[in-house]
Amino acid sequence: MDSSPSSVVSELEGALLKDPDPFAYFMLVAFEASGLVRFALLLLLWPLIRLMELMGMGEAGLKLMIFVAVAGVRESEIESVARAVLPKFYMDDLDMEAWKVFSSYDKRVVVTKTPRIFVERFVKEHLRADEVVGTELAVNRFGLATGFVKSQNITTDIHERVSNMFEDEPPSAGLGSPSSVFASVLSVCTEQIYPPFITNQRQDNSVVLRPLPVIFHDGRLVKLPTPSTALLIILWMPLGILLAVIRISIGLILPMWAIPYVSRLFGGKVLVKGKPPRPAAPGNAGVLFVCTHRTLMDPVVLSTVLGRRIPAVTYSISRLSEILSPIPTVRLTRIRHVDAEKIKRELSHGDLVVCPEGTTCREPFLLRFSGLFAELTDRIVPVAMNYRVGFFHATTARGWKGLDPIFFFMNPRPVYEVTFLNQLPTEATCSSGKSPHDVANYVQRILAATLGFECTNFTRKDKYRVLAGNDGTVSYTSLVDQLKMVVSTFKPFFH
Repeated sequence: MDSSPSSVVSELEGALLKDPDPFAYFMLVAFEASGLVRFALLLLLWPLIRLMELMGMGEAGLKLMIFVAVAGVRESEIESVARAVLPKFYMDDLDMEAWKVFSSYDKRVVVTKTPRIFVERFVKEHLRADEVVGTELAVNRFGLATGFVKSQNITTDIHERVSNMFEDEPPSAGLGSPSSVFASVLSVCTEQIYPPFITNQRQDNSVVLRPLPVIFHDGRLVKLPTPSTALLIILWMPLGILLAVIRISIGLILPMWAIPYVSRLFGGKVLVKGKPPRPAAPGNAGVLFVCTHRTLMDPVVLSTVLGRRIPAVTYSISRLSEILSPIPTVRLTRIRHVDAEKIKRELSHGDLVVCPEGTTCREPFLLRFSGLFAELTDRIVPVAMNYRVGFFHATTARGWKGLDPIFFFMNPRPVYEVTFLNQLPTEATCSSGKSPHDVANYVQRILAATLGFECTNFTRKDKYRVLAGNDGTVSYTSLVDQLKMVVSTFKPFFH
């Protein structure tokens, strides 16, 4: 095995990423950083951008994409989307064989035709790249992107910057396509490696390499908005809004036992596994349902399955969500002894739902469980909750939480999976001398095993620091202000 220092320069699009066309990622930035109008405008321009590429004017088409996607958007908002939204989609498109070759070198440089700000966080944190060379956005003194780039000729500028980076010794290898715009960049490398990629023999084959997984993810769109998917989303949204209003109205008006039957008529589906416990007899302490936390709908769906309105512990939902909730909610303060008393009081009256992760997580991971619930009762029933949606995610860290249930019900066929596990035996509870921490970890493990998820030690604060740059504290506005925000969000559809 050669122990001498080595270096590699790799294209992002078409090499590390399977798709050579970055258009869908510009669509993501347009939607998440600006909104539906810019999203639709960029889609309308897609045929022109594609025509420019076919006519050999790819760089002009790229500049047009950049201008439409980011002109007038705050640089901080673009950075936020690059931090919280893009990594998940980049990871889904990652060519693992290309990454294994890339990661086998000592010094790793990525070149990209998209703005550096889009990809830098992903390639450095998840792909372990050392440097990123890409298009540089021009930003005015107010922190707004002008929509223009700093270089007149993008390809030539990137070529010069890579050459300057390796003045003393050329890169050992270049990964990319011989027909790409970066062919001249790869030509300075000692060896050119083109698809299909084969794992470099320099690697120790006994070591299974994995990029750092994406655990936290934000943004409303479930699927990468390719032109066809983006068109479907735009056409669906007016109907989706109407459908959401109908579905929410059903939940507020009909008795709980009737909701599952009626919701099927409007595309909703709930899959139930396991056997739920019987309701507690009047005057007896209730059961504590300990659920994984996927969306705000978890306790509502659980109540629907059980056919009765079970109060749910809440941490940081919006006032509007509380008003729209068809079940009672118990707001916690995050002051431990105060919250413990609240939970005990509710359990003395009947069953209660708690999500000890304290926040939602979209990816197949469970965040650390708080041990508070284990201190308060031995009647613990773990419930594995999961969901599937087609167009829109029903959670957000960067956006306004009041729209979460609305986006959930805007999906054509939202599906929930509810799996009841057996009540914890006495020997697995604090009554047998186990610590609350041990009980919480045990419940987390069995729920993760049921769902096929991985356990983590990450917390709610970790999630919000990564996705939103804060600790997740919710600033509550008046109900009138929140309703105004709803109207302003969907106003374009009613003109």
